[in-house]
Amino acid sequence: MFRSMIVRSASPVKQGILRRGFASESVPDRKVVILGAAGGIGQPLSLLMKLNPLVSSLSLYDIANTPGVAADVGHINTRSQVSGYMGDDDLGKALEGADLVIIPAGVPRKPGMTRDDLFNINAGIVKNLSIAIAKYCPQALVNMISNPVNSTVPIAAEIFKKAGTYDEKKLFGVTTLDVVRARTFYAGKSDVNVAEVNVPVVGGHAGITILPLFSQASPQANLSDDLIRALTKRTQDGGTEVVEAKAGKGSATLSMAYAGALFADACLKGLNGVPNVVECSFVQSTITELPFFASKVRLGKNGVEEVLDLGPLSDFEKEGLEALKAELKSSIEKGIKFANQ
Repeated sequence: MFRSMIVRSASPVKQGILRRGFASESVPDRKVVILGAAGGIGQPLSLLMKLNPLVSSLSLYDIANTPGVAADVGHINTRSQVSGYMGDDDLGKALEGADLVIIPAGVPRKPGMTRDDLFNINAGIVKNLSIAIAKYCPQALVNMISNPVNSTVPIAAEIFKKAGTYDEKKLFGVTTLDVVRARTFYAGKSDVNVAEVNVPVVGGHAGITILPLFSQASPQANLSDDLIRALTKRTQDGGTEVVEAKAGKGSATLSMAYAGALFADACLKGLNGVPNVVECSFVQSTITELPFFASKVRLGKNGVEEVLDLGPLSDFEKEGLEALKAELKSSIEKGIKFANQ
């Protein structure tokens, strides 16, 4: 889990051991690229990835201001070497040799804006970045954060198909923030230690397509049906809650950066052969009739090792699953159409 990425204060002897562990030759060299590194998600995500001992090279790219972000996080005394790249001419250099590409690029959601309103701007950005990934690092794992994820993942898939580089095992929509929220909200009502809570979240990554499976939460708490409904709604509306609380001054950037770092850490562990790394993600899938779907995924050296089935659902969750399908199908088709026009 992500907590292993943060080094807490320790005795000088223990700190020395930890530092040597960071530089240990037993940890493979891994290049991580962040596209959109100077943005509201990109900057804290860059910081968190700099703290990750699994990263040996951190490549930061944006259309502006990246050298400053790279210089800033580059002063942090952890293993990875940091490089900053800016503008179209530098995109190829930023991507070459990447093991993992994380894409938080795009414009944030503003008050009154749906994720759908973001579509045309962010879809164009994702399309162009995907063309570059196909050219410069076709073997890399790709973690898509740019919203609307329900459409941007299909866009990337179509671009990779056109380039002849598509590998369904290597493209992920990052839905981890939904899991993080579900864990937090559930723990708050269950009187359990939030650090021990897990809640699978399936479906997609917008509104009603977000379906937390509280019936499968662990540790299990005996919550009323009304409370489960309220927690489900709050998880679905988590992004709006932050947008409104920031009163037009931003969206969920810090919690998204944390969630993005959490999922990236899981991908790196999978690449490095750590067994039984399971996270929820929006991937190409056959567990429903939809071509893409978020569910638990086992990660490994090739990316997706296995897409896990949904498991037993409560009646409320079965209703939610049926209710989300039409909207999710429409969002997927919208992405595919955009990529091919």
